[in-house]
Amino acid sequence: MESSQSSNRFRRIPRQSTNCATTSHLKLDPLLDENPEQWPHLNELVHCYRTDWVKDDSKYGHYESVSPVHLQNQIFEGPDTDIETEMHLACARQAKADDTTDDDVPSTSGRQFTEATSSDSKHFGLSPLPTYEPAFDWQNERSMIYGQRIPDSHSSQHGSGLKISVKVLSLSFQAGLVEPFHGTICLYNRERREKLSEDFYFRVLPTETQDNKMSNEPRGIFYLDAPSASVCLLIQLEKPATEEGGVTSSVYSRKEPVHLSERERQKLQVWSRIMPYRESFAWAIVPLFDNTIGAASGGSASPSSPLAPSISGSISHDGGVEPVSKITLHGKLGYSSGSSVVVELSNLNKVKESYTEDSLQDPKRKVHKPVRGVLRLEIEKHQTGHVDLENVSENGSMTNDSVDPGDTITASTFSKCPSNGSDGTQSSNIKQHSFDGKEASDNRLNIQGNSDFNADDFQAFDFRTTTRNEPFLQLFHSLYVYPLTVALSRKRNLFIRVELRKDDADVRRQPLEALYPREPGASPQKWVHTQVAVGARAACYHDELKLLLPAIWTPLHHLLFTFFHIDLQTKLEAPKPVVIGYAALPLSTHAQLRSEISLPIMRELVPHYLQDAGKERLDYLEDGKNVFRLRLRLCSSLYPINERVRDFFLEYDRHTLRTSPPWGSELLEAINSLKNVDSTALLQFLHPILNMLLHLIGNGGETLQVAAFRAVVNILTRAQQESVDDSERNRFLVNYVDYAFDDFGGRQPPVYPGLSAVWGSLARSKAKGYRVGPVYDDVLAMAWFFLELIVKSMALEQTRLFYHVLSLGEDIPPMQLKEGVFKCILQLYDCLLTEVHERCKKGLNLAKRLNSSLAFFCYDLLSVIEPRQVFELVSLYLDKFSGVCPSVLHDCKLTFLQIICDHDLFVEMPGRDPSDRNYLSSVLIQEIFLSWDHDDLSQRAKAARILVILLCKHEFDARYQKPEDKLYIAQLYFPLIGQILDEMPVFYNLNAVEKREVLIVILQIVRNLDDTSLVKAWQQSVARTRLFFKLMEECLTLFEHRKPSDGMLLGSSSRSPAGDGPVSPKYSERLSPAINTYLSEASRQEVRPQGTPENGYLWQRVNSQLSSPSQPYSLREALAQAQSSRIGASAQALRESLHPILRQKLELWEENLSAAVSLQVLEITEKFSTMASTHSITTDYGKLDCMTAIFMNFFSRNQPLEFWKALSPVFSSVFDLHGATLISRENDRFLKQVAFHLLRLGVFRNDSVRKRAVVGLQILVKSSFYHLMQSARLRVMLTITISELMSEVQVTQMKSDGTLEESGEARRLRNSLEEMANEGKSPSILKECGLAENSLVSIPERMTENRWSWSEVKYLSDCLLLALDASLEHSLLGSLMNMDRYAAAESYHKLAMAFAPVPDLHIMWLLHLCDAHQEMQSWAEAAQCAVAVAGVVMQALVARNDGVWSKDHVTALRKICPMVSSEISCEASAAEVEGYGASKLTVDSAVKYLQLANKLFSQAELHHFCASILELVIPVYKSRRAYGQLAKCHTLLTNIYESILEQESSPIPFTDATYYRVGFYGEKFGKLDRKEYVYREPRDVRLGDIMEKLSHIYESRMDGNHTLHIIPDSRQVKAEELQPGVCYLQITAVDPVMEDEDLGSRRERIFSLSTGGVRARVFDRFLFDTPFTKNGKTQGGLEDQWKRRTVLQTEGSFPALVNRLLVIKSESLEFSPVENAIGMIETRTAALRNELEEPRSSEGDQLPRLQSLQRILQGSVAVQVNSGVLSVCTAFLSGEPATRLRSQELQQLIAALLEFMAVCKRAIRVHFRLIGEEDQEFHTQLVNGFQSLTAELSHYIPAILSEL
Repeated sequence: MESSQSSNRFRRIPRQSTNCATTSHLKLDPLLDENPEQWPHLNELVHCYRTDWVKDDSKYGHYESVSPVHLQNQIFEGPDTDIETEMHLACARQAKADDTTDDDVPSTSGRQFTEATSSDSKHFGLSPLPTYEPAFDWQNERSMIYGQRIPDSHSSQHGSGLKISVKVLSLSFQAGLVEPFHGTICLYNRERREKLSEDFYFRVLPTETQDNKMSNEPRGIFYLDAPSASVCLLIQLEKPATEEGGVTSSVYSRKEPVHLSERERQKLQVWSRIMPYRESFAWAIVPLFDNTIGAASGGSASPSSPLAPSISGSISHDGGVEPVSKITLHGKLGYSSGSSVVVELSNLNKVKESYTEDSLQDPKRKVHKPVRGVLRLEIEKHQTGHVDLENVSENGSMTNDSVDPGDTITASTFSKCPSNGSDGTQSSNIKQHSFDGKEASDNRLNIQGNSDFNADDFQAFDFRTTTRNEPFLQLFHSLYVYPLTVALSRKRNLFIRVELRKDDADVRRQPLEALYPREPGASPQKWVHTQVAVGARAACYHDELKLLLPAIWTPLHHLLFTFFHIDLQTKLEAPKPVVIGYAALPLSTHAQLRSEISLPIMRELVPHYLQDAGKERLDYLEDGKNVFRLRLRLCSSLYPINERVRDFFLEYDRHTLRTSPPWGSELLEAINSLKNVDSTALLQFLHPILNMLLHLIGNGGETLQVAAFRAVVNILTRAQQESVDDSERNRFLVNYVDYAFDDFGGRQPPVYPGLSAVWGSLARSKAKGYRVGPVYDDVLAMAWFFLELIVKSMALEQTRLFYHVLSLGEDIPPMQLKEGVFKCILQLYDCLLTEVHERCKKGLNLAKRLNSSLAFFCYDLLSVIEPRQVFELVSLYLDKFSGVCPSVLHDCKLTFLQIICDHDLFVEMPGRDPSDRNYLSSVLIQEIFLSWDHDDLSQRAKAARILVILLCKHEFDARYQKPEDKLYIAQLYFPLIGQILDEMPVFYNLNAVEKREVLIVILQIVRNLDDTSLVKAWQQSVARTRLFFKLMEECLTLFEHRKPSDGMLLGSSSRSPAGDGPVSPKYSERLSPAINTYLSEASRQEVRPQGTPENGYLWQRVNSQLSSPSQPYSLREALAQAQSSRIGASAQALRESLHPILRQKLELWEENLSAAVSLQVLEITEKFSTMASTHSITTDYGKLDCMTAIFMNFFSRNQPLEFWKALSPVFSSVFDLHGATLISRENDRFLKQVAFHLLRLGVFRNDSVRKRAVVGLQILVKSSFYHLMQSARLRVMLTITISELMSEVQVTQMKSDGTLEESGEARRLRNSLEEMANEGKSPSILKECGLAENSLVSIPERMTENRWSWSEVKYLSDCLLLALDASLEHSLLGSLMNMDRYAAAESYHKLAMAFAPVPDLHIMWLLHLCDAHQEMQSWAEAAQCAVAVAGVVMQALVARNDGVWSKDHVTALRKICPMVSSEISCEASAAEVEGYGASKLTVDSAVKYLQLANKLFSQAELHHFCASILELVIPVYKSRRAYGQLAKCHTLLTNIYESILEQESSPIPFTDATYYRVGFYGEKFGKLDRKEYVYREPRDVRLGDIMEKLSHIYESRMDGNHTLHIIPDSRQVKAEELQPGVCYLQITAVDPVMEDEDLGSRRERIFSLSTGGVRARVFDRFLFDTPFTKNGKTQGGLEDQWKRRTVLQTEGSFPALVNRLLVIKSESLEFSPVENAIGMIETRTAALRNELEEPRSSEGDQLPRLQSLQRILQGSVAVQVNSGVLSVCTAFLSGEPATRLRSQELQQLIAALLEFMAVCKRAIRVHFRLIGEEDQEFHTQLVNGFQSLTAELSHYIPAILSEL
């Protein structure tokens, strides 16, 4: 089975053979090599260590996702933002600043992006799912499933924790280096005095030959579990044994610097060539890790940085006197391949005499003299287990930390057992056998690329391999021999030769070639020598001799030690060694011993020296005492030290070779006794033992099968318990199943039938109630192992079956299980299900684990056997757990589904029947829907989550990116939507988070559906279609983007539903729950600066600032933790605590989610609209409420710019298709809301949004033209909405000086309204919004004529602008409202007029105005307002023919209040809009306002108005026969007429008001500048009062540069001649003019003389007279005094709705002085005559008449006032003026005077008649006055005497 196998389901992973010269030339004993079949267990062992691993690639799922979509920032505009433009500008600036290439642009989502092409043309926006689940990580989601299987990288990839290589660079002595030096280096634990590794040999040649050799000297590579202070390198140097009388080694340790003399050098060189034996010379210890320097690098390292304290310049040598070493940092510290440190050792301790391990501990003993020399080493730390690419794909992320993420989970794995080597806790990742991690085929990395190692490197064997509780995975089989001491009675120069012999029969026979040489690369030798112990009685040795063992050894295999003495002097030839004695050690008795062994030394060898029989003949040295001490260390993965294991192997062999009796009871015993094997041995031989037992289960007899099965269960359980790995699937077992188990490579029948049979029968016995012992529980606990084994066995068989049949590239077809086997598996499955069911109810954890295992069993089977067979298992499961189960069971069921549906081929699974669609998906939908109705809230959430994750998995799956695949998937899940629509309460009962999950799923399904399927959802019933759109509305509501600044704190509380246990803090409400976990993880991992090593134990802290240890975590994270620990911490606070990059990501995701959802719903709505137009679906066609609801929802939410851009064409097409329905009366509410929101958008600063609002309005107008034939109703609608909008939009803003001005919003709204009617701009705006340029004027389908009219649109726009202006003006008054009551009233009036089309609003503002007048006590004006209101109501009633009035009544009302116009009536009926309309306009309300008017008029004493009003009320009461009311009315009428009489008969004529003309001049007055107004004031207001009042109002408006002046006279003002910077007021009293008055008459006007008795006092013309002279003098005599009469015409008549009216016309007449004089006289005449002729009602009523007569007479003839008439005479009739007058004027003057005198005379007579006694005297005076006047006048007019 090569890797090119057709369906590469299984991958062969070659085993690493180690370079440490074990397996590379491990030949089994030649005797056995030919025939290993003799020893089946050996065969198994060798197989176990040598065959390739077999890994099932598809077991843990394989998932290739497409690259994530790139998200652009979405722009959410508010009324006052224009982010779009800002971004354009920023981009433009950036482009100018640096012409960056595209791929340099950083994108916020942290990935380079190409323009998003994924959103294909048929969709409006991105798919909502990727934005909802933006950080979807399948691997991570999977790992959260309960009982999830975690793939374990197979053990040979577990490099140990640390790998350290040591290379000797140079050795130099002060004295010079002349002879060659050799040495060993090993890892040593100082505290335990224990060697941790075998020795690495090196040599240093003399200086001359050194340079070229040292460079390629091999490195030693050592493995270490964990850094620990007690681990060090022990270096021992040896040199050729010193010549007696030659140069001693003390030359190297002299104090004074002495070089060797030339003679000494020669001596040494010669001697070193002839002396092959070496003596120990010096030693040194290099600590690798030192705790004492923690403080130097700034306290303990922070958790975020894995730098542990490391070698530093100040290593202290365990309190030694001087520093141990200087460390020079060599070059740069590159972190790429680990970092090397060059260590210079200057503290080589000279060995003076034999030293032992004790002396290593105590450097203070005087024995050791320091050597004057330096040894330079290069020590380097390596990454162990280079991340191999295979694991990258499995674990999803390429983490380059020292070990694969999969492993870090099990951090410290081994207990500290005394034999365990290093003292640190050992992490589970430490396996020796990765010797360098090259894994040629796995890594797919070039070996050359891996510059760290070369073939010569020596990998030191790690002794702790043999003591760890871990399975052996490598073949090693060697013995290390350590001769310790030989104690003799005399001094010798002693060394020992060691050899391995097969037997003791022939002394001369050659030993086996089994000893490893010191030189690297040489072949095994027959013997090896130790060092020479020079001149020592008790010789000590420090050698380590390593020998290769035979595979099977006999009792005769033994070690033979030969002791030699050597003379260290050259006599005639080189010194020869002399044999002193021998010692022998049989392997089989001693090899596994760990303790010291002492042997006696024999003088000679005799044949059969091992046998006891021969022992007597032997002669021993030192009286046969045990003088030779040595130690052995056996390292073997072939020879179990444990006897029971050996027994089992032996019996297995005998069984297999059929050499044992057939019943095999010994084998049964051996199997049963495996229970008692200690855990280390059991774990070390775990793989071979399992293989052998499985073999027995596969093809043993039934008894053996059961025994073997029980043994396997027992072994597994112990492996699970006794390795410190506490994960549920023990790592060693996982490794066995995943990699090692190969089902005997096809050499024997597959295991699964036997295994399932034996387990099944056990399960059935349990089910039947037999006692099966505790083993059953263990089987359940370990079920996962058996199930995975069964599946792998099947899969291997399947692969073998089809291997030769298939051509390359074809997939292996699923295997059909044999009936019997399948039945067996079905029964087993059933039993296990029952267990899950039973135990779940008891709440046992085991049940949940078993449940997951069963799920994975089905999951795995789906890949191997016929899916329909698996479906039987699945349906069996669902029958057991049918319906809504108790929460625990339900949880299991969901987990089960979750696991199965995660299958790679889930989408492609068939149905149970050939006709059905995917069986699994239908089951899943059914169950998930059930779960949403479950009482347990956590089940609901879990079910929703499962669905979302599945859909994400499909969405991102690289295999399913074609539209047809997506369609197929959508159709699979489509039935879910139907279920939700059928049972909506289930959906409504979910909480918000779950609703979001469900809605995202629905949107995702609908997005990829084809239209025909979608129609099905809308065809069934109106209600169902409506529910579908209710779901869409929920989408818009739940995913709306609320900026945190909207004052909405997103999640007010992070508390979860009770009982959910701890949850991750909530950063976001709207995104998937997984994001919260993602963010809390991300904020925990501080962004580490580039360049810090992943785990720098051994290396200098380069830059302590990189992660300062004083802050263990980032401040930000501390904040986040503090926040989340406060229950109820707001999401806002949590977001604040995020790293800005993360916060930016989060906002980006949320914006995009919201945008994607809105656009998706828009897309669905458009489809709906299209289908509704052909009536192919069922919905309420009368109202189309589905669509209107969605549109109202769209508009009322905060939408991104992209959405507004997409909306216009859809909006237009919807109105084209359904305009008639949408604009009909039924949809008023919809229309009004849409209108409101369009106007609201018209306020936006962003032009794109604003233009779309304009187009929206135009679309409404067009529909209105075509479907309502007029725009009046729309006008009413828009007027209403603009009024509502005004309360929301701020139309004014404060200027810096505190006054108000029009705001930007108001300006933009005005712009929008103008653009709406702008014919020229319209095409370009339409084009920008994605519509055709002629789309407004084009005639829609089914219409014939073009009804669009720009003029009407213009009129509409003007009406709206008027309303806007009125509102604006009203707002601008603001603070002045209370001061300038006139302006306030005017603004109310303007509002009332602007909103006149809408009766309700019109009335509302009129009533405001009425109240304002009442506050000012302007009763007449207030009354007019009430009349106007009543008028509106009356007109509406008359127009509806609804009520008692007719048009005549309206005309009568118009006489009182001319403002009651006829225009309003037609629109009152159009104004029937929801919440506004004619329904409120009733007769009763009209009567109410008429009565109010009546009350107010009577307060104003304008009684004649009261009468007219009551006459309008009376018909109502008549028609209702309300006699009581009628009686009241008539009583009132009586009172009114009496009051009128009283007014008229009063001697002082009645005035209801005074009138003043006010002119305004000055720019500070704003709109009032150069305008004149007539003010109507109460009758007691004098000129001074009004001056004071006005100057008070306007002075406050002046600023520092302007002053206010009042022009004192009433002459005409020429504005140009006035001073700039001064504001002028001109105030003049004016008189009202009667309707029929002759304004040309020169008489003076005395108002009481006017004939206007009971006439209605309605005035719209006023006059005032101004005297002037033409000669420039200000004041002249009568003869110069001219008079100008000015007549003013106002806009409207008084009393009006306001207190002042604008003068619209002003005319003036001039009277010459003489006309003035005539006028004055005629006026007096008329007054008297009037008094005399006025009829009195009754004769008794004389008193008032007498008084007024007296008053007038006194003013005419009394002596003191003669000046009046007389002055006229003196002025005009004397001298010069008389000649100037025209004769006609003269005659008129004389005639007037005569007439005046005649009337006076008559009046005096009447006076005489009327007076009594008391007035006699007064009468006399009058008569005298008259006579003297006549006398005076006769001078001028002689004729007067004759006249009178």
